Amino acid sequence: MSEVKNYNPDVLNCLANLSNDEVFTPPEVANAMLDLLPQELFENPQTTFLDPCCKSGVFLREIAKRLIKGLEKSIPDLQTRLDHIYKNQLFGIAITEMTSLLSRRSLYCSKYPNTEYSIVQFDKDNVEGRVRFRRLEHSWKNGRCAFCGAAESEYKRDESLESHAYEFIHTNNPEKFFNMQFDVIIGNPPYQLSVGNTNGNKSKARAIYHEFISQAIKLDPRYLIMITPSRWMTRSVEGISDEWLDTMINDHSIKKLHDFVNSVDCFPGVDIKGGVSYFLRDKLYNGKCHYYLHVDNDVTQIINYLNSTGAGIVIRDVKAIDILNKIQSVEGNYMLGLDNNFSGLVSPKDYFTNKQYLTSSWCDFSLSENSDSSIKYYLNRSIHKISNAWISKKDIPKNHKAISLNKIYISAAAGTGADDLVLTKPFLGEPNSVCSQTYLVIGYDAEKHNFTKTECRNIISYIKTKFFRYLVSIKKKTQNGPRGVYQFVPLQDFSKPWTDEELYAKYGLDEDEIGFIESMIRPME
Repeated sequence: MSEVKNYNPDVLNCLANLSNDEVFTPPEVANAMLDLLPQELFENPQTTFLDPCCKSGVFLREIAKRLIKGLEKSIPDLQTRLDHIYKNQLFGIAITEMTSLLSRRSLYCSKYPNTEYSIVQFDKDNVEGRVRFRRLEHSWKNGRCAFCGAAESEYKRDESLESHAYEFIHTNNPEKFFNMQFDVIIGNPPYQLSVGNTNGNKSKARAIYHEFISQAIKLDPRYLIMITPSRWMTRSVEGISDEWLDTMINDHSIKKLHDFVNSVDCFPGVDIKGGVSYFLRDKLYNGKCHYYLHVDNDVTQIINYLNSTGAGIVIRDVKAIDILNKIQSVEGNYMLGLDNNFSGLVSPKDYFTNKQYLTSSWCDFSLSENSDSSIKYYLNRSIHKISNAWISKKDIPKNHKAISLNKIYISAAAGTGADDLVLTKPFLGEPNSVCSQTYLVIGYDAEKHNFTKTECRNIISYIKTKFFRYLVSIKKKTQNGPRGVYQFVPLQDFSKPWTDEELYAKYGLDEDEIGFIESMIRPME
């Protein structure tokens, strides 16, 4: 007879995530985040903690465990210690009514901490303990919430439905929630929020986690720890201002940062493009960040400022930093300014379209060239089952000067990073052609670029090199590939074609660096 083994998993490890936007934190990850703090905080009966975005209550529960042990000497009686910890040191703000009940159950062992089942007794009228939830409505202004940008058409709901107006970020005075100062703020905020019908796309969403970070910093805690998608580090994110990103990337108070390339290493079964990361911000610290890059089971440590290259992003790999430094030694400070690198050749999104006309989802096109439809139109093949059609010039709302240029079209979205081709294959855009918003236009500016057909073909040869696509992959961590992902690609002499061998030699890459690029990027036929 086989031996029967007891299996008693932590219930918080067994929760199914609500969505990729509201992800429950496993206890192991919560404890790894708490390990970043000076552990003497858990021996101090005056230390206060706030989770402003409670979901499962895991952070408060794990903090409670540490305080219960850490305060044994200063408060020997267990019940007295529990009463002090739960009533004076642990505070939370839940994101929904359901998560408020779940968080209280995790923390107090009862949904209602004023009952006999709670491990501490609050006053009979206090059904929340120190984990609060208030259903709020959004503050509508011109069809959008003034705080989070949600669409009135989508979130002005019946009271029986969750509004997703998260209390912590829907106020200008967060200090009034508990009327106290917190030593530590820690949490896993919601990552994004649908902003409603945008260009006919109901699934359009914008980032929201940065609002929780900003609001937490307003409360001026000594320590701030949060886990978020890593996309902010490479500026590959919708809805976050350049001002916020610059402030965060240049914040020398961020003392430690753990970055996981694969989100499943933190959240099993959850695929968050670009990975996830958590950081420790110490308001009294001013120095280099201890940055840890986690790739599968390997961890690489870099001690440097987050914006070490001055490029305005966090370079997530020490090999990439070395390669970029070698390119800079040849090209100078080429990363700054559109005119200094390849991103200046790449058009903004929607170059020929105006969100209504000449879009992939709608256009009055002809399948053959005729007197009324004489301009070649490259469209979304997956939607229309054809690669090109013909349209009238009157259906092209803007940028008519670029119609006559030799140019190159490349998909605005493809792949996810260095484990792929990174980019789709570019193709020649002949004079008298335009494209839908599916594509970006390389060589779009008639005032600056007037490439010959040969030069366009040479540019295509450059794009197809592994060198080119590796440099794009440093910044491109999601499907979206706007012009900004080309920031690290230097310009070349396009009177000639280019090969990887020539580029490796030009920038003095050694065998290890060449082998690294060759192993990361697949050839583009």
